[in-house]
Amino acid sequence: MMILTMLLSCIGLLVALYALCLWIIPAVVQYSGCLALLWHDVIVEKSLDTVTRTTRPQRLLKAVQDRAIRGNPKSVISVIDHYCRNQEWAMNVGDEKGFILDSVVSELNPQTVLELGTYCGYSAVRIGRLLHSGARLLTLEFNPDYAAVAREVISWAGLENTVQLVEGASGDWIPRLREHFGIHTFDFIFLDHWKEGYLADIKLLEECRLLRKGTVLLADNVVCPGAPDYLEYVRKSPLYDSRYFKSHLEYTKAEDGLEKSVYLG
Repeated sequence: MMILTMLLSCIGLLVALYALCLWIIPAVVQYSGCLALLWHDVIVEKSLDTVTRTTRPQRLLKAVQDRAIRGNPKSVISVIDHYCRNQEWAMNVGDEKGFILDSVVSELNPQTVLELGTYCGYSAVRIGRLLHSGARLLTLEFNPDYAAVAREVISWAGLENTVQLVEGASGDWIPRLREHFGIHTFDFIFLDHWKEGYLADIKLLEECRLLRKGTVLLADNVVCPGAPDYLEYVRKSPLYDSRYFKSHLEYTKAEDGLEKSVYLG
């Protein structure tokens, strides 16, 4: 009888832990950006990496290859959004803020685009699918493992001729972009790499004269994790006309947003 009681207690504990990890904690952290990042980016990701002996980007790529239609960017985006909402969270710009990104790109119709921070290639695909023939998107990624996955995702979407992935640190590449790629200035720049690097990189872009009057910069995650020094700079500088688009941290209900800044020259 005692053994049965202990067995039932263990089963009950396992059920409780399963419910806690699968439903209760994810529901609670939905409303807190800090808790969401701690839960998804530290606890869940590290646990799954250990158990599966794969990385989150690799698991996301497998979902794309298993479920997305090859050569169809819309299908790739849809699969990643579904995967991140229902299976494993990832810090893409996401579907909600993605619509804001889409509207900015479509309205601007840029010919030259720079993305800082490729990660798994989601936003590169999102931007690349909206570009017209002859337009170019350069996307910089520091992490070689992320870059390897992003190349596969971009290729699966059929955008390898529109999107060029450059591997390396933004601080190293920005001064070399004009000479290496023959681009004089950028029409649109999407910042989505290390938030601490936003301000340094925008100043470097100014210094290298890669911005023209009317260049649009769109910065993600300016609230969560946050980029306070960048926001203070673009909002107070006479060089920019800046506007905040309130939204939510990707695939959660925690506040986040995009900062759109037009360079005035």
